[in-house]
Amino acid sequence: MAGGSRGGSGLAAGGPRPTPSLTLVFLLLCVELVLVLGDLHIPHRCSGLPVKFKKLLVPGKIQHILCTGNLCTEETYDYLRTLAGDIHVVRGDAESLNYPEEKVVTVGQFRIGLIHGHQVIPWGDVASLALLQRKLNVDILISGHTHRFEAFEHENKFYINPGSATGAYNALETNIIPSFVLMDIQASTVVAYVYQLIEDDVKVERIEFKKY
Repeated sequence: MAGGSRGGSGLAAGGPRPTPSLTLVFLLLCVELVLVLGDLHIPHRCSGLPVKFKKLLVPGKIQHILCTGNLCTEETYDYLRTLAGDIHVVRGDAESLNYPEEKVVTVGQFRIGLIHGHQVIPWGDVASLALLQRKLNVDILISGHTHRFEAFEHENKFYINPGSATGAYNALETNIIPSFVLMDIQASTVVAYVYQLIEDDVKVERIEFKKY
């Protein structure tokens, strides 16, 4: 059964602790890493990624990137290309670039669905997400649009919303916590490390999901 977190402010048990760098995580796990992020809205709503996130995102350590869209510029896409060669992006509601509406990617034993999330009504609705998960026939569904981190298990499937990596505002809120997710997929288990910039400190939460 998965560990789960719903909402943008949950922290791992035990309170604040030193932030593990992506290099440290990579060395400890010695596996391929999948970066999940989206809703950057650069430069329209934010000037760029938080400096503390950029220091963590080290080129050469991440093998795959799954992006929920709203990169908004080719320059942002080119930056992601410096982090990993295998990038999958879907089109956001504020996107001028021609990305697909949805994608299905296979990593290890897992089929992963990727959408922006504006197609889900109401935003982030579990029943609507589950309907889309069944349509795509995926084990993990990644969506964005709400700009708030969320991860949970529903009917033995795993759902991730990485939030906004820049903390860009949305139509309903201006106080958004910047966040992204780093996934480690090992056999039938996914370990998701959630990075959130809270009061200028990077906090990390570990969530595990096992496929049955």
